[in-house]
Amino acid sequence: MRLSDLPGVPGQEDAVRDFVLRELDGLADEVRVDALGNVIARRAARPAADGQVPERVMVSAHMDEIGFLVRFIDDQGFLRVQALGGFDTRNLFARNVTVHARGGALPGILTPGGKPVHIASPEERKKIPEVKEFFIDLGLSADEVRAQVRVGDMVTLDQTARRVGRLVCGKAMDDRASVFLLLETLRALKGAPPRHEVIAVFSTQEEVGLRGAITAAYGVQPTVGIGLDVTLAVDTPGVAPDEAVTRLGEGIGIKVFDSTMISHRTLVDEFWDLAQAQDIPAQLEVLALGGTDGAAIQRSRGGVPTLTLSLPTRYIHTVVEAVHTDDLAAGRALLLAYLG
Repeated sequence: MRLSDLPGVPGQEDAVRDFVLRELDGLADEVRVDALGNVIARRAARPAADGQVPERVMVSAHMDEIGFLVRFIDDQGFLRVQALGGFDTRNLFARNVTVHARGGALPGILTPGGKPVHIASPEERKKIPEVKEFFIDLGLSADEVRAQVRVGDMVTLDQTARRVGRLVCGKAMDDRASVFLLLETLRALKGAPPRHEVIAVFSTQEEVGLRGAITAAYGVQPTVGIGLDVTLAVDTPGVAPDEAVTRLGEGIGIKVFDSTMISHRTLVDEFWDLAQAQDIPAQLEVLALGGTDGAAIQRSRGGVPTLTLSLPTRYIHTVVEAVHTDDLAAGRALLLAYLG
């Protein structure tokens, strides 16, 4: 929940990176930050009893969240924004936001231009605006705004994470829930060296093209890749069962396919068999559109056998992204079964 509340759009993940670095204290043999701001933590493998060389496993979860940058300040002091990541603008009406200016955070209101419902025509009420039509009202004069805000300042949606039944909901479960999962996996490995060498990567700029994972994978040179991310759980009213992708509370997703990668079939079978053998709830996932850091690892250098483990998540790319605690536990258990 603390991770979800932190601000960190692509390219400005500083607060999340600082949190991760603090949490990694004592959990890795080596920790560094690379040129793109990725945090890379290494755990050496224990000597193999059978003489086999351990795999070098890169496990990657991204630190950034969808959000905005200020792209223009108009004559009245209203801000126009550049989206960083994919938004369904139906979820952006009348939202509280924070503009992270150099001099401090400024509260604002994000809403689309146009008439309120009281005076709008029926046709105007039905219109779904584009991101370029939205503006931010800071409640300040144009001069005050220009004195404090610059083009390129980060804008995040305001939402405090909370528990709803067995769910954890917040603005950035994509992908802070996976950051949490990776940290907790490293914490569980603290007592003894793992079976494989583990390179835990907390990556940057995933939401705008998997950029951090691309450079991290090139430098790390893994022999196996594991992406950690969220996936759709559309197990809600109004959606046919065959379109749900995954279902909350039924286990960690083992990705078979998305629009950026096809998981290595041997790894899919290995992880599925591990889940079955150790009674870890899991579900196979086929996602028609979307991508994860796994795709970046898979295409690195000469290619890397890779799969992605996916946390089923309701309401993705909204401020109430929701994950189930049982699925988090299943993801941790499956990672430990493979790595430990």
